Amino acid sequence: MTDDNTVPALDGLARELEALRRRLDELAALPRRVDDLAHLFATLADTAADGRTGKVAPRPAQSWLDHPPGDDCHDAELLLLRLAQWVEGIYLRYTDARQLPDCWLWHPDVVEELVWLRAAWLAAYAPEAPANVAGDWHDRQRPGVVRRIRDYAGLCSLEAHLPSGERHTLAPTAPTADAALAIAAWWATARDQVAPAPSDEQLDAARRRYQRGGRR
Repeated sequence: MTDDNTVPALDGLARELEALRRRLDELAALPRRVDDLAHLFATLADTAADGRTGKVAPRPAQSWLDHPPGDDCHDAELLLLRLAQWVEGIYLRYTDARQLPDCWLWHPDVVEELVWLRAAWLAAYAPEAPANVAGDWHDRQRPGVVRRIRDYAGLCSLEAHLPSGERHTLAPTAPTADAALAIAAWWATARDQVAPAPSDEQLDAARRRYQRGGRR
């Protein structure tokens, strides 16, 4: 038979073990809390320095067009996921921005515009930013992006990006890029002379582009 004192003793031991477990959990989280406090202290120090100098720390924007190519797409995925959340939560709250086409993610120029606009919004609403920065975002930056996106892709659709669609094309290439070395040499050493003449190959490539609907 179980001693009458055994059950209370086991309950007390269980409570002590639970309290010890919670204490260990708190200790395990201590390094992370120290790191958080260090980051907060550094942020406050930067903010105080900005306040003394009257300057706002610059916040560089990422670039989608210049995103480093490679096999690891984690950074690109993270960038687009954050951007999509911001587009839904902030950008599309403005009535004039609701014409964003369904295929906006297929347009690198549209993504690039929205990436920097989001960065500008974050900077405008940072704790240390003056109110006129947010005003500039509303008055100049956001309407400009809305207008350019309308120019880039206002009449586009997902169907245009199907294999039979007009937007299903290879990335553009710079015309006559093979002339860069010759032009660089001429400009650096003999710009007072006549520029190098285009080669027959470059002229033929220009004619082919023109026939495909490009420009001379």
